[in-house]
Amino acid sequence: MPRSDGSFAAGATGASFHQSRRFAIASLLALTVAACGGSPSATFDLSPASGATGRAGRGQLVVSEPVAISPFDSERIVVRGGADQVAYLKGAQWTDRLPRLLQSRLVQTFENGRLLRAVGRSGDKIVADYSLTSEIRHFEIDVATSTAVVEISAKLVSEQSGRIRAARIFRAQVPGSAADGAQASVALDAALSQVMREIVRWASAAM
Repeated sequence: MPRSDGSFAAGATGASFHQSRRFAIASLLALTVAACGGSPSATFDLSPASGATGRAGRGQLVVSEPVAISPFDSERIVVRGGADQVAYLKGAQWTDRLPRLLQSRLVQTFENGRLLRAVGRSGDKIVADYSLTSEIRHFEIDVATSTAVVEISAKLVSEQSGRIRAARIFRAQVPGSAADGAQASVALDAALSQVMREIVRWASAAM
């Protein structure tokens, strides 16, 4: 049985512990999506990464906007309490829809790395050798493990043949909290920087 301070006595059963843990996670999720009294949401940005090193590529690249299903295809910051428990962080949002924001930051990370002749977005007037397509698989604070999780699958596709030159899944986890938007955004930004540096190294070496 739980004590008055919320801790568990030594004789508590495993079933009781897991039930209480699930209740605690559900309670935290309820708090993160609680109404904010109509106050405007604080807005947070993501940063382009720097310091990507590796073998320089010889081609030109266009970066497509990542594919994302709900809840990632929005401006909201996502928190996860379990495999089937997803909510939005209250009072906080990104500066733009997450897929469009990631596209911009990924292009800037490629530019910072200076490993390709040219890089741009889909629709830019450059003659590209390859396109980078991607999918946002995870971009959230996991409240059960107190980690920021970013996972992006990427494909490098030949513009001439349409064939996939290379494909890989990139994932990073760093300690993170859903206590507020500032802490959540800093952790997710750090995890994203790791992923973007790896994408730049990988794509540049494959071109």
